[in-house]
Amino acid sequence: MSDASPLFVIENLHAGIEGQEILRGVNLTINRGEIHALMGPNGSGKSTLAYAVAGHPNYEVYEGRVLFKGENVLEMGPDERAQLGMFLAFQYPTAIPGVTMANFLRLAVNSVRQARGNGEGKPLTPREFRRLLREKMELLRIDESFASRYLNEGFSGGEKKRAEILQMAMLEPEFAILDETDSGLDIDALRTVSEGVNSIFTPNMAMLLITHYQRLLNYIKPHFVHVMLDGRIVESGGPELAEELEQRGYDWLKEESGAVGS
Repeated sequence: MSDASPLFVIENLHAGIEGQEILRGVNLTINRGEIHALMGPNGSGKSTLAYAVAGHPNYEVYEGRVLFKGENVLEMGPDERAQLGMFLAFQYPTAIPGVTMANFLRLAVNSVRQARGNGEGKPLTPREFRRLLREKMELLRIDESFASRYLNEGFSGGEKKRAEILQMAMLEPEFAILDETDSGLDIDALRTVSEGVNSIFTPNMAMLLITHYQRLLNYIKPHFVHVMLDGRIVESGGPELAEELEQRGYDWLKEESGAVGS
């Protein structure tokens, strides 16, 4: 794929769960260096889009393509999509008792490195991994004790989201989806998590932020904002669109678009 080609493209995506169609023809193009925000009320299909793109086995794609670096990732398993350079930060991260953050991250990082051929596909040595982990934790202002805790077990909402951002920092994806990263966070935690995201975003990356509220976008500034209603993107614009939604809600767009779902 040439550098001029879009990094990530969704073409006419129809998808759902248990035979119920939720996404009804989604189209979206994201280039390197761009942050896009996807907004919409509950039930509009935002998280379904994230899960379908990431390859969640419960979600079925009926039609369309999802191209990442020119390849249709719908033909790949979730692990292959991650190894290619995609990342999903979950709205509700799962706890894994007995597995420390450090061990989880070491296995994940080495799996991705070997698949991408980084460093001739060689896994990081224990010393190299510890150095990289310390570097990323310092960057994100995360205490070193975090590494020895079991993955998300007993974590607060803010700690779970910071753990997701630490994973993103360690894996260095080219395309990241953050599914309602602001969910359940107070203002201080939101600011800390947002600063972490901003510190690791590079011009070589692209990002899709899924959120209900404009407040996240006060900290992570999007280049483009899209509104999803009833399984479709019905409006796109710049950051000012999020501010308009904050003031006016979604009802005016429902009337204009003829969307029946919410």
